[in-house]
Amino acid sequence: MKEPEPVIKPESQHFIEQAIEKDLSEGKNGGRVHTRFPPEPNGYLHIGHAKAICLDFGMAEQYGGICNLRFDDTNPTKEDVEYVDSIKEDIHWLGFTWDDREFYASDYFGKLWDFAVSLIRRGLAYVDDQDADTISGQKGTTTQPGIPSPYRDRSVDENLDLFYRMNEGEFEEGSRVLRARIDIASPNMHMRDPIIYRILKTPHHRTGSKWKVYPMYDFAHGQCDYFEGITHSLCTLEFEVHRPLYDWFIDQLKTDDYRPRQIEFNRLNLTYTVMSKRKLLELVKDKVVRGWDDPRMPTLCGLRRRGYTPESIRRFVELIGYTKVEAINDVSLLEYAIREDLNRRAPRVFGVLRPLKVIIANYPESLTEEMEIENNPEDESHGRRLVPFSRELFIEQEDFMEDPPHKFFRLAPGQEVRLKGAYIIQCTGVTKNEAGEVTVVHCTYDPETRSGGPQAGRKVKGTLHWVSAAHALDAEVRLYDRLFSDEDPSGHRDVDPREFLNPDSLTILTGCKVEPSLSDTKALDRFQFQRVGYFCVDYDSRPGRLVFNRTVGLKDTWARMNR
Repeated sequence: MKEPEPVIKPESQHFIEQAIEKDLSEGKNGGRVHTRFPPEPNGYLHIGHAKAICLDFGMAEQYGGICNLRFDDTNPTKEDVEYVDSIKEDIHWLGFTWDDREFYASDYFGKLWDFAVSLIRRGLAYVDDQDADTISGQKGTTTQPGIPSPYRDRSVDENLDLFYRMNEGEFEEGSRVLRARIDIASPNMHMRDPIIYRILKTPHHRTGSKWKVYPMYDFAHGQCDYFEGITHSLCTLEFEVHRPLYDWFIDQLKTDDYRPRQIEFNRLNLTYTVMSKRKLLELVKDKVVRGWDDPRMPTLCGLRRRGYTPESIRRFVELIGYTKVEAINDVSLLEYAIREDLNRRAPRVFGVLRPLKVIIANYPESLTEEMEIENNPEDESHGRRLVPFSRELFIEQEDFMEDPPHKFFRLAPGQEVRLKGAYIIQCTGVTKNEAGEVTVVHCTYDPETRSGGPQAGRKVKGTLHWVSAAHALDAEVRLYDRLFSDEDPSGHRDVDPREFLNPDSLTILTGCKVEPSLSDTKALDRFQFQRVGYFCVDYDSRPGRLVFNRTVGLKDTWARMNR
């Protein structure tokens, strides 16, 4: 039965494009399009961030604008230069550039401080001596207004004095915060005097120990947009309820008609995957995976190591689109995107994962022929290559059965198959070990059936890939599969996603055999092992010790197994 193709929706203009074009038609912000991608450097980027990257940089590119890269580095307890470097590498890998527009929220700490001081002077901010739990308890509910802090009516002078002393390190972390004075009874919980500064005494990776207080995300985000001249601040849907606060801060800051506009879109969620950076960090720290770039991880560096191309990820993002509705996307669509891409670009080679020796009895022992085989039937420009053929070969164990069922069209006693690009062979017998396992398959060949020969057109129902035993290279092959066996491992209340780890997410095969043309491969080179799947050379690969990662199979076997 033919493998079902994923449902792909027809392309159409999404709502963000419509919003931008409306703004341009009305001449807002001087007819500019200026976006930003604002990652927090507290972990490695994952496939969900790729959606935001493609949108932020893509919209700027599409409308002749520019896009900034701005690191939201407002929490020194979680951030690291390692993450900064990895983020820049991933964005470049996806095919985007920010030129000289690399910024940090920390670039604006002075301006943000001045803005906070101006809010205090205008009676729009105050220092609260209560701890976070007490403040949270006073926020009320969606149906009940909050309770004003007993410090809400402090004088301007007292608030200024305390705020300066907070930054001098006089007070302990958690003992005081600065809150915006807005509306404790607002129907929007985020408007009920939100915290805008907290005390943190951890040195910052860029500013050192200069600051002892740091702005909260909601306070820094919109203001940094404003300082940079951003016109369209594209955020995921969880920030929709934050938008009134975003706009309120801009209202207190702006001096003319310019203002950034926040637009929200649905985040990217994948089946059989966790997308929380915190949960991904736990997997790394607890050594469930081999690091952030483990090919089972949804991180961009993990996907890159597995063999995914930037083009396939951008294509996947294009296929799922942008909406206002949260959904979980089927990982099979991501796998479809990489199959589609690699089918066009990946050279075909022979690789035998579980080798079984074949000896062709009537083939001359001393003879080696070179078979000319196409590199990619999808693209003739890839040319052809020569593959050595000899009396002793390796085929896949699964391509032979001593007692086959009906309609088994591979090799079996008395049956014929074609060796791709070479001859038709017929099984005449087997050699077994003491355990009764077949160790050698004995065959004969028809010399007239070589590809291009007089009997090349003779029909047989099975075609196998192979590798010459005398010329084969040894390889380790890592068969990666989905890390979780549950479609939504994070969707079970009070259940750790690790309860759903797939025990078969990694199978390591040694003693695999590949054709000699792969001797000079380098890390991240991608191939199709014919009849097997798509593979990528791993970073661990060395001359004489080849290591390949399975990117994806030729078909969605998972879907078939779980019907």
